[in-house]
Order: sequence, then structure tokens, then C-alpha cells
Amino acid sequence: MEENILIQISNRIKERRREKNITVHELATRANVSKGLISQIENSRSIPSLIVLIEIIKALEIDLNEFFKDIGPKNTGLPLLIKRKSEYEHFEKEHAIDFHYQRIFTQSIFQSTVDIVILELGPNASRPLVETEAYEYKYVLYGDVEYQFNEDKIVLNQGDSMLFDGRVPHTPKNLGSQTAAMLVVYFFEEKK
Repeated sequence: MEENILIQISNRIKERRREKNITVHELATRANVSKGLISQIENSRSIPSLIVLIEIIKALEIDLNEFFKDIGPKNTGLPLLIKRKSEYEHFEKEHAIDFHYQRIFTQSIFQSTVDIVILELGPNASRPLVETEAYEYKYVLYGDVEYQFNEDKIVLNQGDSMLFDGRVPHTPKNLGSQTAAMLVVYFFEEKK
């Protein structure tokens, strides 16, 4: 099962449980599983067996068809995914005090090499459109950056992030009068 589908299932369980004002302990009791397992499933750290998943859905009193409606691979037809800071998913881990986790992106990319860099763009930085043989993840550390993809332009502000196929011609532009910086992660797929 794709990782993003597992996250969708985890989120759906958590959302439905909260909508129905059911505690983790109460759901665990109804589904005949441990409270810890429910917590791990909701935080995408454990994959439930099919039988356990069905028991949890029954315990939430939700029709199976309704539960799985709209769960599946997200394919918008666009060559990139944009995530605004306000959309990051908060999650918690057991026995952690004042730890603030936010899931930004989860994407399965088979057999890849990862290259992590910091890119600083001066106020007058410029270059032509380029292509890379990698998926590229960009996280804006500070500043405002406009990304051009062929004729399309996307503005990213501090804390926003984006994942795209680097084979699509692209280039960034600093929109401010001060240096902008991004964390950049390249995922190079291994050639077969």
C-alpha cells in the first residue's frame, strides 16, 4: 500500500474518532485492541491488519464504503505538490513533552539517492529555466520566492514547501530585497 494512502487512512480514523467524541481508550476497547495500537495507527507509525482495520471502522460505526470514499493516490495531473505552512499535519508521539512534530510531505520514491542542500538567493539572483534528473523538495526558510515552471508561476512564502519533478523546466526568483533561503532535497532515482 502506498505510504500516502496509509496516512489518509490514519487521518480518517483520527478525524472520525474526534467527530464522534470518542477517546482513544474508548475506541481501543470497542475494537478489542490496545490504546497504544490506536495511537500508533492514528500517527501513521503502525499499519493495521485488514481485520483490525475493519474492527476499528465498525467501532467508529461507519459504513466501509463511506470510510474509504476518496481515499487513494492523489493525482492532480500537475507536476508538483505545494504545501502551505498552515496545511502541515501536526502529530504527537507518546511520552514526549513539548515536542511539536509537523508532517510536511510523505512521498514514496523507489530506490533513490538523496542530496540535501541549502540554497540562498540574493535579491538579484537569476538564471534560465533548468531541468534536473531528480524529484526536488523545497522548503522556504526565509524570504519570498517565486518559482517559474514553463509559463506557470508559484509564490512560496517562509514556511511553505513544494515537491515536484525536476525534469519540468523551472527556476526560482527572489521576490524580496533581502537574501531568501531554502532547504532543498533532491531525490535521484537509480537507473535500472
